[in-house]
Amino acid sequence: MTDLSPAAQAVLSATDNMFYQTQEQIAAALEALADQVATLSTNRRQNDIRFSILRIAAELRGTAQ
Repeated sequence: MTDLSPAAQAVLSATDNMFYQTQEQIAAALEALADQVATLSTNRRQNDIRFSILRIAAELRGTAQ
């Protein structure tokens, strides 16, 4: 496994005591969260939150650039 950012590691650590989840499933859940909680808008702060969540999801999927 590659080194994860502190944010992505925190998400994985939070799920350690839950039912078995793959990183792919966790990433999908984060993407759904971003769509529901931080939709794309004209509010810069909201967009920053959205993109931070999506960056963690991308990292967990192994596609972070």
